[in-house]
Amino acid sequence: MRLTTKGRFAVTAMIDLALRQQSGPVTLSAISQRQNISLSYLEQLFGKLRRHELVESVRGPGGGYTLARLARNITVADIIFAVDEPIDATNCGGKTDCTSGTDGKPGICMTHELWSTLNRKMVDFLDSVSLQDLVDQQRMKQLQDVTHAAGAAVRVNVPGVSIKPTAAIA
Repeated sequence: MRLTTKGRFAVTAMIDLALRQQSGPVTLSAISQRQNISLSYLEQLFGKLRRHELVESVRGPGGGYTLARLARNITVADIIFAVDEPIDATNCGGKTDCTSGTDGKPGICMTHELWSTLNRKMVDFLDSVSLQDLVDQQRMKQLQDVTHAAGAAVRVNVPGVSIKPTAAIA
């Protein structure tokens, strides 16, 4: 099982949108530039996200996209399923016709239940992670990057003396 670029890009674009929508609708061209995702590909993804009522489009000057629900009420599973991303580790696509027996009839392979259980656990995990969780992680990372950069700028190199900032600069 592997998540394709469709699912990865959809989640990435939704995080970008959630991080920036407080300033108004976010354009797909801006997301495209920041995340290095093709604009036409984003248009396809956002069409699906809109049909699944995860985003809303705003037309006209100053238009773009906003979340249709609060970020805490959108899960990664919602996003993945909205863009038709299959989450399936079975060989048969969950159809229970994994192998053909000696009689030529379809059958279930010996590991079918293992992969089916993995599918359920993956969906459960993705359903437990909200878009807000991912936004919070990004904001924390940005804060750490700013704090680190500020700390590096404040360091003074004096032979025999080491001075390091003790508090973050806001």
